[in-house]
Amino acid sequence: MTAPDEPDDDGTPADQPGGPATPDLVEREIAVEQAHVDLVYGRLAEATRTAQEVATAGRSLFQSDRGSYVREEDGTGLYERDVFAFQAAKRLAVLDAEHEGLVFGRLDRTDGEVRYVGRIGVRDADYEPLVIDWRARAAEPFYRATPHDPMQVVRRRVLRCQGQQVIGIEDDLLDGEHARDDLAVVGEGALMAALTRARGHTMRDIVATIQGEQDEAIRAPYQGFTLISGGPGTGKTVVALHRAAYLLYSNRRRFTSGGVLVVGPSRVFMNYIERVLPSLGEESVTLRPVGTVAGDVVRLAGERVDDAPTAAVKGSLRMVRVLRRLVQEPPQAVPLELRLTLRGHVLVLRVEALERIRAEVLAHHKLNAGREAAEKALLQALWRGRPAAELDMERDEFDDAVTDTAAFTMFLLAWWPGVSAPTALARLGDRGLLARLAGSTLSSAEQDLLAASYPRTADLPRTADWTVADGALLDELVSLLGPVPESEERDEPLFLPDDAEYAEVVTTADRLTPTREVDPFAEPHQTYSHVLVDEAQDITPMQWRMLRRRGAGASWTIVGDPAQSSWPDAAETDRALKELVGTAPVRRFRMSTNYRSPAEVFDLAASVVVRAYPEADLPRAVRSTGVEPLLLVADERGVAAGAVDAVVDLLGEVEGTVGVICAPTGRDEVRAALDAAALPGAERLAVVTSLESKGLEYDGVLVVDPDRIVAESPGGVRSLYVALTRPTQRLVTLDAAGDGSAGWRRSRG
Repeated sequence: MTAPDEPDDDGTPADQPGGPATPDLVEREIAVEQAHVDLVYGRLAEATRTAQEVATAGRSLFQSDRGSYVREEDGTGLYERDVFAFQAAKRLAVLDAEHEGLVFGRLDRTDGEVRYVGRIGVRDADYEPLVIDWRARAAEPFYRATPHDPMQVVRRRVLRCQGQQVIGIEDDLLDGEHARDDLAVVGEGALMAALTRARGHTMRDIVATIQGEQDEAIRAPYQGFTLISGGPGTGKTVVALHRAAYLLYSNRRRFTSGGVLVVGPSRVFMNYIERVLPSLGEESVTLRPVGTVAGDVVRLAGERVDDAPTAAVKGSLRMVRVLRRLVQEPPQAVPLELRLTLRGHVLVLRVEALERIRAEVLAHHKLNAGREAAEKALLQALWRGRPAAELDMERDEFDDAVTDTAAFTMFLLAWWPGVSAPTALARLGDRGLLARLAGSTLSSAEQDLLAASYPRTADLPRTADWTVADGALLDELVSLLGPVPESEERDEPLFLPDDAEYAEVVTTADRLTPTREVDPFAEPHQTYSHVLVDEAQDITPMQWRMLRRRGAGASWTIVGDPAQSSWPDAAETDRALKELVGTAPVRRFRMSTNYRSPAEVFDLAASVVVRAYPEADLPRAVRSTGVEPLLLVADERGVAAGAVDAVVDLLGEVEGTVGVICAPTGRDEVRAALDAAALPGAERLAVVTSLESKGLEYDGVLVVDPDRIVAESPGGVRSLYVALTRPTQRLVTLDAAGDGSAGWRRSRG
């Protein structure tokens, strides 16, 4: 990579290329790594053959037909054979298990040595290391080195592999002073490399500031809460991920046993960061988009997004009150009273008594664990209201007689059924029921939005097509309801299917009897020892409650920028966060330098956001391309046609990726127009919404119809701010207004 031109007087490079390396360079570097990976797998195949030969030799050490008495020396032979077989089988199991992603890291040291890091150690025929086991001391710099303390490492490289194929690489330049002029740096690290190589003392001071800020946050103690803030392009995400790797290595026993949960805003984002956080050879890191965090308690895809007004209702803490009332509401098909006949006498419990009993039981039990208590409460109420002079029965006899009646049994099953969270949430599609539950909590318009998002179909309770916001509501309901009794959850058929094959007699009672006892006090969700939340400014109050359940005893790293928030009620989010943090220790770190966005681009974005959010934390942009953003207006052909023309120009101006950022309702139209155009270089295109672009970056960006993005996002102008800060080189905006009077332009400060 060539050095940028001399910086301006303020230390900013006049022409900093930045961004990812050229495609040719990336292909060459991947080819180099592929050659080494091929060598490793070739050696691994030899080791596997050797282990198989050892296993065969072990089996042949001692043979016996078991037809004669085993002498003492024969016992020694049997023992030796078993030791050989065990060790060979153990080695084969390791070799077979470590095929996927065997090599995932490389270290280029100041002394010229190159070390590859992987899941297990592999040596060549001369016993020289081809791959160092990640747990070895020699691999420690891969996790602990930072630009502030490089530990004799010039470049750290992460390899992304699919099977035995290298599909991507990501570099960090840790020691620019000792880097060769021809050293290739790919990915996010390329930006820092270019800054490091800039001539002039001012730029070196800026680089030192960035490195010092990042290093302090990465190495902060794990206890309590570590809050990392900063504007776009300050490297918050990379710092947080390297912090996770550092904590996993430095506190291996704690975090590999308890696990680390990494949460991001979308699956697109999680795929992006997956290459930055290397595998540690253990199942210790779980990557989850926020929409699928509740996937450990309920089946959901968590990719569909509600419209902005509906998402705002579902994310509000007011939904807790609605869901609690929902749990207390009996099924609509239940009779309004319990009526049964015993020895010619009619026993009745009216609706007021039933409501009181239900409230008293739910005050001490979760619904799915409360049926036994509800049955006892019903019997007690019936006993108290019996005509004592006419029923000559003892209490035990009375209870047995009542529970033996079909009327009581059928009522109890209908009045207190086992309820799953999806079944319960689907009931909010009943506008009449919702009005009773939320009349004093949600406005009529909000109730309409909520009910319309749950179409009343028979399949809804079983579908996985819940929205991102629904995940937190389902998780809340699981917490309120408790686990569904297994006998009801299994929904076993009464009769065996025609093609069923059983080798033993199985009765209907056997099939309907639970095979395990459900612990009513067990928490259904997974828990972790550390939780890392990126783009935290977009986590809704209800989602913070969901995350807290998975990290009740955890340490936390929370990364975000309030100026990029898409949540409209900042005060409500602050309350949810304060409740989460409690009295735990808190450390705050601010990333102050934007080294990714060109100054020309960031100045425009900053002028837009400060009018709507004056307290925005605006970092200092230190890169300059000399190219101002291009502000276009669509002609009479429309926005989609104008987007195609703008993308053609961008593909010709930048060598890397081009992001096309649209409003949710306009994305499909623009994507269809681009697909129909069949543009050369279309494989470099990504068409996303402003929410999906969170945390991502592209060489060139086209923002389509900014006013529409503002109108359709609950974050308004702040969502537009996100879109405008995605490019590393070129920014183009395309307005739909034919007179050039776009509202977002008028709002610029």
